[in-house]
Amino acid sequence: MQLSDFSFDLPDELIAHYPCPQRSASRLLCLARQDGSMQHRHFADLPEFLTAKDLLVFNDTRVIPARLLGRKESGGRIEALIERVLGDSEALAQVRASKSPKPGTRLLFEGEPAEPLVAEVLGREGEFYHLRFATPDLTGQLEIYGHIPLPPYIQREDELADRERYQTVFNRHPGAVAAPTAGLHFDEPLLQRIRALGVDTAHVTLHVGSGTFQPVRVENVLEHRMHSERIIVTAAVCEQIRACRERGGRVIAVGTTSVRTLESAARQSSGAALIEPYSGETDIFIYPGFQFRVVDAMITNFHLSESTLMMLVSAFAGREHILQAYREAVRQRYRFFSYGDAMLLY
Repeated sequence: MQLSDFSFDLPDELIAHYPCPQRSASRLLCLARQDGSMQHRHFADLPEFLTAKDLLVFNDTRVIPARLLGRKESGGRIEALIERVLGDSEALAQVRASKSPKPGTRLLFEGEPAEPLVAEVLGREGEFYHLRFATPDLTGQLEIYGHIPLPPYIQREDELADRERYQTVFNRHPGAVAAPTAGLHFDEPLLQRIRALGVDTAHVTLHVGSGTFQPVRVENVLEHRMHSERIIVTAAVCEQIRACRERGGRVIAVGTTSVRTLESAARQSSGAALIEPYSGETDIFIYPGFQFRVVDAMITNFHLSESTLMMLVSAFAGREHILQAYREAVRQRYRFFSYGDAMLLY
């Protein structure tokens, strides 16, 4: 299985640099897994594809303003991307600088307040720097000093509106450095229409890490190693999934992050249970040949060529079906990536 098997051509002008004015006004390409047939709809039409037996599973992570700009105490410019907050005052982060900062280096991050946010480099943990901040409330200070970490293919600086639009309306738990983008299309009126149908909803948590944007650097897909991310699946969600299966409904994952969370928990389960509660790390890598245990349908955005997410949706709907759908989406001028349009794979 080669990396080039998951490649497609995309004109640059189809990359969405801003969201659709209304969340649910995005377009929705509906792809039937069985035969590859397609329908071109709008996201607001989603309730037409749901029944009262179904269960929608959302990722309720919240994106933190994880991008910090500043300088070394010695003067060199730096940029940091917080990967994971550790307690009240420490974090793991990527740090970009002309020279790699050594342990003991003080970093001064700029913001609207007059005083900079100060951090000390404690050392390295793999690709990340271990930083200790001079504050007892790092999460709160990031809200003041940090920038929304827009993906690298969105070629503009973050704006005030991104603080709201690069979040789902159902976010609960801070910790992600990238949004679970399939969830961005849901607004409250659409959620109310879905609930009015009797469709059940559940929430899992996967704190999306910066590794989601890292390219696959090996041609043999099986040699790729996934980054690790934190997930939570509660007992209540497991019970909702069990009840959904008993009534003959479908478990519909909203986003690849929800897919990875559910399938990770299923693989941690013991005995005859389909899925059991789980809280911990996952580095699950889903590619063609993967046997899905929980997810019956999926809502997802359009993904980067040769990415692990292209491999995931290909595993779910078939590589040829996905590539055909992507070619059709390009012909129909769909908007791609985080702020772009969506797909329903069913």
